[in-house]
Amino acid sequence: MLSLQDIEVRRDGRSVLALDALQLEAGSFTVILGHNGSGKSTLMNLLARQFPPDRGRIELDGKPLASYRQRNFAQKVAFLPQHLPDVAGLTVRELVRLGRFPWRGLLARWQPEDEHAIDQALQQTDIAHYADHLADSLSGGERQRAWVAMLLAQQAPLLLLDEPTSALDLAHQYGLMTLLRALNRETGRAIVAILHDVNLAARFADRIVALKGGRCFFDGSPDQLLSGERLSALYDVEIRLVEQPGQARKIAVVQ
Repeated sequence: MLSLQDIEVRRDGRSVLALDALQLEAGSFTVILGHNGSGKSTLMNLLARQFPPDRGRIELDGKPLASYRQRNFAQKVAFLPQHLPDVAGLTVRELVRLGRFPWRGLLARWQPEDEHAIDQALQQTDIAHYADHLADSLSGGERQRAWVAMLLAQQAPLLLLDEPTSALDLAHQYGLMTLLRALNRETGRAIVAILHDVNLAARFADRIVALKGGRCFFDGSPDQLLSGERLSALYDVEIRLVEQPGQARKIAVVQ
């Protein structure tokens, strides 16, 4: 689905991201991990076409990323940035409705499937009871879920989410990740998400790409990543794995 080759991004004369090759396949659930400044958001913004690389090639379904018209790109890729824009004056339903514009535009007649997609997204994210509330009146976590609902209504086959759990309490973090995992399994939508929580990533991801210093430090399954030595080297802090009651997989804790 997405292919990156010989990628480099430079800022102030230095390389902040350099990747020889990275393939993101259709239907996969990939989490990007790494400490602050490791290049996670830079990589996500490249995938979301927020800016081009200084060197290298990015392709989506075999075509250069830059060759897509914006509307066609939005039909294939839905992006949730880390810092959400203001939506003054919009209700939650109106915000979620924006997810249908890549398919209908401003002038085309709206179809019953559009309203169904909006209603379904509101229900899936558990914010249907806020549909008529102003979006900017919601709490941070509720507003985050409203934006995720907009992405779901967009029905793009690839979802890019930059720290989608950052404003959520623990229950809603797991609720959102459970929802995304179910969508991935049931609809085949590919998901790429930046997370900070190793244990949350290990629980839900098929694949983890870990960056360090703008380079790929690890690319593999959660079980392959869950090594005290490997995690300690990734985060430059002593990490060990401990048993969790009733679970086969150990969890990572800082020593």
